[in-house]
Amino acid sequence: MKVTGTTGASAPTGGKAARSSSGFSLGQTGSAAAPSASSASVATSGVGDVSALMALQGIEGPLEKRRRAVKRGAGLLDRLDEIKMALLSGDADEAALERLARTLREERPDDGDAGLNALLDQIDLRASVELAKAELRRGDA
Repeated sequence: MKVTGTTGASAPTGGKAARSSSGFSLGQTGSAAAPSASSASVATSGVGDVSALMALQGIEGPLEKRRRAVKRGAGLLDRLDEIKMALLSGDADEAALERLARTLREERPDDGDAGLNALLDQIDLRASVELAKAELRRGDA
């Protein structure tokens, strides 16, 4: 075996290919170039795998849409409760009204469930009514 430069050891160059029992043969002359080519393909396939995973994470399934729709509805109900408590205590909580308006402006995912969509429509309507009532109160004051 002969060591040449920084590329490592190389097998003696004999011109004949090594044969295995399965009929697969490797050439002895290019043994140093083969590992670098295979490692380059492994690195490329690793990047492709990560890209595929990232693309799959961007796809939103029906359960995720339903979860986001329910979370949005629950948030609106929480904001409506804050406004109710502020009105009962005699305060005009402008911050709660702003949070309600911001939550109402959020995009509402459509999960395809007619019952859930009808319920969310009612919550959106109630929130819109409360915002309109607050606007009237501001105008009267």
